[in-house]
Amino acid sequence: MALVRYNPALRNFSTRSFNSILDKFFHDAFEANGNGSGFIPAVDISETDKSFELEVAVPGLRKEDFNISYDDGLLTISGERKFEAESKEVNYHTRETRYGSFSRSFQLPDSVNNSKIAANYQDGILKISLPKDEKKELKKTIKVN
Repeated sequence: MALVRYNPALRNFSTRSFNSILDKFFHDAFEANGNGSGFIPAVDISETDKSFELEVAVPGLRKEDFNISYDDGLLTISGERKFEAESKEVNYHTRETRYGSFSRSFQLPDSVNNSKIAANYQDGILKISLPKDEKKELKKTIKVN
């Protein structure tokens, strides 16, 4: 059994409050400018026999707001959600929507056929299809001699 020193100042300090402190610390550390204006869109990546698929959740943007580039195996998705000027007739009680620029980069496997990468934006989801090159040998079994 380990001895733990009792500290009365921490008697109301729970694991939940410690977790919320950590969440706030790491969340603020990754925001664009630390004042709540940046955001990092969520990305889901899946794989099928023929391709890799990326789905980026970015509601409220237009397809013109995105920049997608591919350079030497690195796919970069960037864009900006612009803050619309507030109306004086609207009084917000809470505002959780994040605004600002974002950039996400992904190192792609060699099996991606970069000439056939395609992107589609619909209903707030940016879908990027990364077809695999059928000519490249994706799996190989090596026999030990």
